[in-house]
Amino acid sequence: MKSKKIGKLYKDGEIIVKQGDKGKCLYVIQEGRVDVIHETPEGDKKVAELGESEFFGEMGLFEDDVRSCTVRAAGEVRILTIDKRNFFKSINRDSSLAYRLLEKMSNRLREANEKINNP
Repeated sequence: MKSKKIGKLYKDGEIIVKQGDKGKCLYVIQEGRVDVIHETPEGDKKVAELGESEFFGEMGLFEDDVRSCTVRAAGEVRILTIDKRNFFKSINRDSSLAYRLLEKMSNRLREANEKINNP
């Protein structure tokens, strides 16, 4: 039996997160793919493509800052949004969620460092 998807459905090309907007939640991709785009005066640069079960926007859970990239639907995509309160409730129920989040954030930081050091 397939689990019910409760997230919001986005159409191809639709903006999910806009670079420069304030963010206070995490997004989990339930179905489909998204493109992560860094907007610069020279033009847009695709920095990542994320798929099912991956997440983005995690920094919004920890700091009161603006989004560092735009995230756009690459085809039809279903996204579940988790705010700070619900995220911490989930961690209280299953502390391995915090570990998985930190592991992913560490991997992304390592990848960013490699790109900076080896352009």
